[in-house]
Amino acid sequence: MHIPPHDNRNRAIVDAGDAHVPLVYFNLVKLRTGEVFDYRVAGYETCVVPATGTVTVETAGEAFAGIGNRGVDVWDGEPEGVYVPTDTGARITARTDTECFIAGARFAETLRPFAVRAPDLDLVQYGSDDTKTHRKIKHILGAAHHDRVGRLLVSELFTVGQGGWSGFPSHKHDTDRRDGPGGEITETRHDECYNFRFKPDYGSGLQMLQRVDNEPGDAYHVVNGSTVLIDKGYHPCCVLPGYEMYYFTILGGQSQRSLKQYFQPTHAEQLHTIPGIMDMVAKFK
Repeated sequence: MHIPPHDNRNRAIVDAGDAHVPLVYFNLVKLRTGEVFDYRVAGYETCVVPATGTVTVETAGEAFAGIGNRGVDVWDGEPEGVYVPTDTGARITARTDTECFIAGARFAETLRPFAVRAPDLDLVQYGSDDTKTHRKIKHILGAAHHDRVGRLLVSELFTVGQGGWSGFPSHKHDTDRRDGPGGEITETRHDECYNFRFKPDYGSGLQMLQRVDNEPGDAYHVVNGSTVLIDKGYHPCCVLPGYEMYYFTILGGQSQRSLKQYFQPTHAEQLHTIPGIMDMVAKFK
């Protein structure tokens, strides 16, 4: 599902219990210097990540100051964030003009809040310009914070090569299943949400969603600010030549946090042609 960019007036773009992706939550909050935004999402753990600007986040009796160091856009510096536990209120105070992502995943337990600073990021770069798969991933809540988070995975993905592809070889993660009773996990159910940005901002791209192997699927024209919901199927995306693409990524697991991707059989052999891709797979834990 594609949600075109719009003025959401600081109201959730993907609310709790969404009909398409009930395991995730997404809000985009814009504040002027000195303004505050209070929120609490019942049944969901969340993470506040400034796309631009600097904020203070207060939650569970703790204050995390100076979160965010980016200027004009998401390419201008490294991401930072604050983990907000399930059923816990939070206040965001803008120290500068800011645009903040709020990512969430359904989770019943209440843990402890913490900040993720730029040195804490888990960075992965893989692919190549030759294969049109060169991209960089900045894990905000990734493998490094596995023991401190319930079901939520939060990352930023950058298509490094202009005109490149992401999410290829095509994969899906819409079913919890094993290789026979008691066997190895071969796929996990994770709902997913993207928010796209382009550089320059008048660039655009294409999000594919193929629900059945070797049968035609859907394609969405994504622009700066587009939100895409991935509930089921294989979902590669690409950017027009001459532009760079970014997408803020939220994953919420149904039965576990670690993501197990099932690669599309038709294209699975391509796994052996893309440098570093298995390192990428290992980081979604």
